[in-house]
Amino acid sequence: MTNNTMKKLIYFTLVISMLLVLVGCSEDGAISSPEEIQGMTIGALAGTPSLRLARENGTARAFYSESEMMRALRAEVIDAVIMEQATAMELVENTSGVRILNEPLVEYDLRIAIAMENVGLLNAVNNALAELEENGTLEGLAYQYFARGDFAYEPPENIEMRPGYLTVAFPPDSPPFSFRNADDMFVGMDVEVAVAIGHVLGIELTVLEQDPRELVTAVWHGRADLALGWHPYEGEGFVNMSNPYASAVHVVIVRR
Repeated sequence: MTNNTMKKLIYFTLVISMLLVLVGCSEDGAISSPEEIQGMTIGALAGTPSLRLARENGTARAFYSESEMMRALRAEVIDAVIMEQATAMELVENTSGVRILNEPLVEYDLRIAIAMENVGLLNAVNNALAELEENGTLEGLAYQYFARGDFAYEPPENIEMRPGYLTVAFPPDSPPFSFRNADDMFVGMDVEVAVAIGHVLGIELTVLEQDPRELVTAVWHGRADLALGWHPYEGEGFVNMSNPYASAVHVVIVRR
């Protein structure tokens, strides 16, 4: 090989390297935006809204533990993970070799599903949400569950309970919105919002554990009075939607 040929090869190698930098390619071909996960194999926790998003964006893989899912991501069994932002931030902080994309995948308001014919309950729930917003309860619960803050909901004193009860449908395994803790108690953001609404209305709540795909159907067919833990657009034309009580943000976790 002549000196001129060698110089040309070096020159073209440098040019190609510079072009790769200019177009933003990382040296390992890492995913850089949520749009790039379309059609990929995407992991999400079973029973969570993130799993629905995974199905909408690619080939979904359901996992029953965060550690198993992170191992699959690092081992390149899956290409990415979709997760609610607050949970994802805590998980990534304790997992090497992974990162959260800067741009969220989706953001949407959290609302409560109520039967179309039950306008009185819709108005009562909206009034309760307005009161909980005014006294700082909704902001505090969002801080507690989405930012791992130290807020703790305290029921008001001297609650006047009315006869009867409301049946509230939740997914049983959808952290941080609704899930069972180590003591097998139903907890989470949505659970505490529903409890606070019950206190404002002065009425007891009973819980209906429901597959997330059946939440709207449960309200539509009268098995539940309220449902939390669903995407509002899923119930359009079938159920009423309350005013928002919080916003959900889902992000994408990828390998570094």
